[in-house]
Formats: sequence, structure tokens, C-alpha cells
Amino acid sequence: MATHALDAGLEDLAASARAELVQEIDASGAWAADPVWREAFEAVPRHLFVPYYYLGVMGGYERRGCDADDARGREEWLRGAYEDAPLATRVREGELVSSSSQPSLMAQMLVELEVEDGNAVLEIGAGTGYNAALLSHRLGDGLVTTVDLDPEITETARQHLADAGYHPTVVTGDGARGVPERAPFDRIIATCTLDTIPDAWLAQCRPGARILAPFATGLVVLRVRDSGQAQGRFLHTPAYFVPLRGGSRSEPEPQDLGALPRRVRGDDRFRFLLALTRHSLAPYEAYALWEREGQPTRDRFGITVSGGRSRAWLDDPEGPYAWPLP
Repeated sequence: MATHALDAGLEDLAASARAELVQEIDASGAWAADPVWREAFEAVPRHLFVPYYYLGVMGGYERRGCDADDARGREEWLRGAYEDAPLATRVREGELVSSSSQPSLMAQMLVELEVEDGNAVLEIGAGTGYNAALLSHRLGDGLVTTVDLDPEITETARQHLADAGYHPTVVTGDGARGVPERAPFDRIIATCTLDTIPDAWLAQCRPGARILAPFATGLVVLRVRDSGQAQGRFLHTPAYFVPLRGGSRSEPEPQDLGALPRRVRGDDRFRFLLALTRHSLAPYEAYALWEREGQPTRDRFGITVSGGRSRAWLDDPEGPYAWPLP
């Protein structure tokens, strides 16, 4: 069953489900600061980008797809495609390697990117191609570039985009290196978690460019001053994404939290502080800071990049609390 060949009943269901999703995002206030994004979410059919996806079940994943044998299965797939939820789209050996993000979070990130007409945008992590389609609808195909390390992912994203009528530049390569042949960029948005800010991104940005990326378990927004300097704060919003592959990324060592109070070990905001300072502070040091500073939320933290080095900080980039990043 081709991704674009729905019968009339499912086409009607797709239209109504998309309208319901738009209403849900609208009610959340995600695009209140830039309601033009509503038009993109109304126009771009998400189901074309997730012809199948996986639901977590006991012991693994269960597949749902447009190729289900019965009408009820296809209807369940279609309804799920328009839920305001992340969808696992590629699993290898039991490990999630690609997903379609929660639409309301995507909307919030696109608003925070603060795109303007004529902006050239680089997306790190092509995923299904849905986010690139939203950007292309807003800006036009010629201004949007998306890159992914996995050729299967980029080829699939390219096909999804074509099925939906969009043709941005899709590149197979290491996102940590950017796409120099398409630079300079006015905006960079990552849809994968970083553990460092790649120098190549700053070098490929125009002065004044904006970078939005998942970092630790938050979203940081950086303003680029020049090819070697950028600074910005985290949003209040938690964010969990598949890690960036490629570059020099290494898996973090697990931390022993057994000596910390149980109420703290599971606190989402404390886990963010742990992730942000894991290269600089032991867990008990992070806990002491956490309590001393009134259990700070994500938006009290920021990142500065200067001279090839990055550091995270609390409240003030020149204040007493700052930690080097890899």
C-alpha cells in the first residue's frame, strides 16, 4: 500500500485527525508567538512521513503501518500518526535510532527558532522528513537543508518529502560537521541530543544566526556572534531526543546515585543538572549545588561558546557557577 494511496474514508479521517491535532497544539499555546506555523501544520500531512511506526510493548516494539491487513489496523495506524506524541520510526537490534518528535514540541521549537522570510535553515537529523517539510512550507524548498548520517534515513526522508510535494536539500553526512557547501545559514535546528556544540556549526552561520538544539535533557537557544562565539539560555521545557551520531561522541558512563536521597534521584530537573555537569561535578557536588541554589529550573542555565571552548553556567555567564563542556 503506497504511502499516498489512502482510500476515501481514510483520506477523510486523515483530514479530520490533522485538524484535531492542530486544534490541540493551538490550545497548548505552542505557536502563540508565531501563529504562521499553524498554517504549516494544517497543510503538511504527517501520515505520509510515518507510513509505519513502533509502539513500545513488554519486551520490545509492536509495528503499526499503513499496510495493515485489515481496515481497523490501518485506521489505528492513521489515528496514531496524528496523536500529539513522539513515534518510534526506526529500530535496530532493539535500539531506537530514529523517531518523529511530538508535534507540539516541534511547534514550540520552530517558534523558538524565530525564522524570518528568506532565512537559510540547516536541520541536523533528517528523521522522517516531517520537520523539513514544515520548514519548506514556511520558507520554500530552496532555503532548507537537512542532513543525517544514515543513508537509509536520508533516502526514506527524501521519498516522504517528495510524496508530500516538498523538495528541500537532503544530505547524507555527519551532522556534527554541518553542510559547508550549503552555508552560510541563518538558523540551525537539531533534532538529536548533543553533548558538545560543534565548531563547524558556528563557522557555517552568519553573525546573528540562531541555533536551537537539544542538550542534556533540555533545549538551548544560542545566538551566534561570529564564527567562534555564541551564547544563550535553555528553555524551561524538558526534551528527550535520540543522540547525535557521528563526530567524536562517546557513550556517557553511568553515575552512581545511591548515596543521594531517593526523592532527588528521580527528579527531572535534578537529572538535567546531572547531565549538564557530568564532566565536571560528582553527583554529590551537583546535589549540594541543587539544594544551595533553590533547585534551579532549566531556564536558569545557559551555554557560552568562545575560542573553540564551551561552558555551561547557572544564572550568569560571568557568575560563580560555570562548568567546561567537552
